[in-house]
Amino acid sequence: MIGAGQAGLSAAYHLVRLGFTPYDEVVVLDRNPAPGGAWQHRWDSLTMHDVHGIANLPGVPVPPSSDSERANAFVPSYFADYEKRFDLPVVRPVAVESVRENGGGFELQASAGVYSAAALVNATGTWDRPFIPWYPGIETFKGRQLHTADYAGGAELAGQHVLVVGGGASAVQLLAEISAVATTTWVTRRPPEWRTGDDFTPEYGRQVVARVEERVRAGLPPRSVVSVTGLHLRPQEQAAWDRGVYTRYPMFTRITPDGVEWAEGTAWPDGIDAPASGRLHVDTILWATGFRADLAHLAPLHLREPSGGIRMNGTATAADPRIHLVGYGPSASTIGANRAGFTAARSLRDLLKEQAA
Repeated sequence: MIGAGQAGLSAAYHLVRLGFTPYDEVVVLDRNPAPGGAWQHRWDSLTMHDVHGIANLPGVPVPPSSDSERANAFVPSYFADYEKRFDLPVVRPVAVESVRENGGGFELQASAGVYSAAALVNATGTWDRPFIPWYPGIETFKGRQLHTADYAGGAELAGQHVLVVGGGASAVQLLAEISAVATTTWVTRRPPEWRTGDDFTPEYGRQVVARVEERVRAGLPPRSVVSVTGLHLRPQEQAAWDRGVYTRYPMFTRITPDGVEWAEGTAWPDGIDAPASGRLHVDTILWATGFRADLAHLAPLHLREPSGGIRMNGTATAADPRIHLVGYGPSASTIGANRAGFTAARSLRDLLKEQAA
């Protein structure tokens, strides 16, 4: 197994429960120096009050937390306790550099040496692949550019004018935080679609998962969750809404040394004052533009379709049922990751038994 975040721990738990011997028949290679998956790298100002929800790992519920606790400390502590409680076979820090077929199995070239495996569960998530789109002039900008993966808190941006790029939940959250100490402008490729809490019914949740599954079954790259679900304004962001922070500007056409500019003739939404000469001075560009699946180490297996995605049958790749991706596509949420862990473990148990018979 590769990766010890929510999906990886879930899969490891179920594999051990189904009879695989820890450290002998199942090993989890994790590149991080400590438990916690991507959570240990989140910004310090992200508290449990801000987190959209942490699903219970199988067998142990998430312990109570205060709203003020830092997510990058609380969740890793939960994961660390979970690994210890079930003596899960996690080996770290081990970075897997490539995976190749070798004599009916797989050979994993890693920072700690070479590992062999009869089957593979990949749970590497997305955190190590932040996505920043290219725009003309991006290399000329003299201010600061950072991705949400690099964000440390609003204090370092105090007094600046910050351009927040991206239409996801992280952009909404960070706009509220940064706008308390700086001025902000928000740009997105598409107008945001706001939804209320009443929209998120169990039936709607199933529809969302089904739409993501359709894409990965067709071999298409998974889309962001917000592109399917829309945005939700939480109570802690209401004050920012009242200040007009969520006024959305259309996407700029190029980046200049001191800001951004829009093309002549840009269609500005009603109620928005277009910047003078179509140019805007910016001190910092914050790219809240999401992440991509961290799968470069699987490139030698040639799993990708011409469309750029990996065709899936449940958690198994369509090209090879010995390879399972958990935390990918419809299992990219914490709840989905848990379910995917069980599905992958059960499928591999059945497959390996069948091959051994």
